[in-house]
Amino acid sequence: MSQERQRPAVERELTMSRAVVEAIAEEMRDNEEVFYMGEDVADYGGIFDSTEGLLDEFGHDRVMDVPISETAYLGAAVGAAQEGMRPIAELMFVDFFGVAMDQIYNQMAKNTYMSGGAVNVPMVLTAAVGGTYNDAAQHSQTLYGTFAHMPGMKVVVPSTAYEAKGLMHNAIRDDDPVVYMFHKRLMGIGWMPAPQGPKTPVPEEDYTIPFGSADIKREGSDVTVVTLGLHVHRALDAAAELEDDGHDVEVIDLRSLVPLDTETIIESVEKTGSLVVVDEDYRSYGVTGEIVASVAEESLADLDAVERVAVPDVPIPYSRPMENEVIPDSKDIEDAVKALE
Repeated sequence: MSQERQRPAVERELTMSRAVVEAIAEEMRDNEEVFYMGEDVADYGGIFDSTEGLLDEFGHDRVMDVPISETAYLGAAVGAAQEGMRPIAELMFVDFFGVAMDQIYNQMAKNTYMSGGAVNVPMVLTAAVGGTYNDAAQHSQTLYGTFAHMPGMKVVVPSTAYEAKGLMHNAIRDDDPVVYMFHKRLMGIGWMPAPQGPKTPVPEEDYTIPFGSADIKREGSDVTVVTLGLHVHRALDAAAELEDDGHDVEVIDLRSLVPLDTETIIESVEKTGSLVVVDEDYRSYGVTGEIVASVAEESLADLDAVERVAVPDVPIPYSRPMENEVIPDSKDIEDAVKALE
């Protein structure tokens, strides 16, 4: 198993969806116990291109469309994993987890513990997350904190094609359940253009990105901005604008929520003295509060100022102007950095 390596200067570029599919295909070729199941993942190729092309190579026995019953097929995935297979089960939208909460929270996450380690649950639960395209309150959440809160599941969130491939390889090979949350806006599908940034050079060979290893996407000395997913790119845009005003912003991409790389965050805050946490999840009881608390517990003396940028505690609106208002953008991040002065 290869590990993450320095990215070469010249290499082919992939969209995030192509990088995800490439990693899955490589794992399916190497291990016959790996298979994919979900709604519209076979003939349609996933509505966010998460499985596009897999059916042609692996057929319906290993790329399976399922009835619209998350309860049934996620329960089946847990059972298959406990029998030694390595299923990848897709929630078309992370918002749909509620109808299979027992399978996720009480079985997938806890069965290794409840069995005294007699069984493992080596499965990947993939889920499309995020808004910005007017799909209203039941199709636009990220729910990062909802999954990171429950012990027993590892939770990863790629922000670029490079991360998407390396994290997927690691997720499929892991002997514990992994929740792999991909942001729709980053996938690079034709009907939902991605921002600049997620399409990156990706090595042709397989490699893994260890969970619990945040990545410093931009080094700076004045302010630490910690974020994940889509908002890595919005933070980088904000940092570029703020540079003209004399603010030197460091941007940290968490890459995984469980395990969480608090060491990288604290080292950065010890350098900058200021912390902004940006999240597309709800503000209360979420990622922003957890990270601020972790830094305060470990390095309070180094922390001079804090700002949180997140979705207010309201359902995601359908109206485009209202959705744009509640989901943080680059300007919101700029304002938060300036508020630290």
